[in-house]
Amino acid sequence: MTRTTLLGEVKDAVTPRASLLILGVIALQVLFIASYVGALHHPRPRDVPFAVAAPPAAAGQAVARLGKLPGSPLDPRAVADEATARRQLLNREIDGALVIDPTGGTDRLLVASGGGALLATTLEKYLTVLEASQRRTVRTVDVAPASPQDFNALSSFYLVVGWCVGGYLCASILAISTGARPANVPRALIRLGVMALVAVGGGLGGAVVVGPILGALPGSVAALWWLGALTTFAVGAATLALQGVFGIVGIGLAILLVVIAGNPSAGGAFPLPLLPPFWKTIGPALPTGAGTWTARSIAYFDGNDTASALLVLSAWAAAGIAVTLAAAALHERHRAGHRPAHAS
Repeated sequence: MTRTTLLGEVKDAVTPRASLLILGVIALQVLFIASYVGALHHPRPRDVPFAVAAPPAAAGQAVARLGKLPGSPLDPRAVADEATARRQLLNREIDGALVIDPTGGTDRLLVASGGGALLATTLEKYLTVLEASQRRTVRTVDVAPASPQDFNALSSFYLVVGWCVGGYLCASILAISTGARPANVPRALIRLGVMALVAVGGGLGGAVVVGPILGALPGSVAALWWLGALTTFAVGAATLALQGVFGIVGIGLAILLVVIAGNPSAGGAFPLPLLPPFWKTIGPALPTGAGTWTARSIAYFDGNDTASALLVLSAWAAAGIAVTLAAAALHERHRAGHRPAHAS
């Protein structure tokens, strides 16, 4: 084969459009590495919401001392008593609490490993050292423990990741099989309908697997089912919307949002207070983070503090529907404007 022929074969095999897509893949690859390593390579606590229950004078001193720790690992505040601290922990307003015993030398550290085992152990290490510096000891009490079948409280995260994968894979399959942009609004509605059916089925399947089958997560199977349906549909509808606007490139953008940005910032592998500021900020606004927070609340906190996360998922779903339909209508109008006129 001559050089000219080889060059021609390469040009035929790798079109300019394919070359741009390949460059996009390389960009996603680099962003994947940067996002995961950037978020997870050096976990350390930053401004962890933390309560101190003690008599007023002792509480004030402890809050001042905790607030001056190097690197600001804790965001301490005084509470009236241990009952208040426990209630705030179960409501997910705080992530830990120190209950000071003014008559003895042992205090209690309240944690909730169901919200993230690594955060609970990190708080225990910090407070053990700090109490030792005051010639005191600390006893850890887990008020919302993770299930023995839920190692490091990671099952909620993996469950939500599975739902998200189902959402963007289903939308991607629809794009690959019949074109990234639906031909008209009825076709877009059909795709959204298929996505809704997949979401209901996938939500139920995931909830049954982690609950009755594996026993990995406690909590309501029905609540997890509908969380799964909402999460899957939100991601799927968002992917359909991105495809409707950007074509096949929309699949890559969905991966950028859900996998590259969403997974490391979700608070799954490392709870949010252990993440760097950028990932800690974006995590709750993305479907994976909102879903993980809600799944843990259902499993370990009686469904407390889920309103904001459910609103985030609902907003992604609603925006996905609206943009998908609008893009389909514009595409249909564009095609009609370029259709050749037929003589009557």
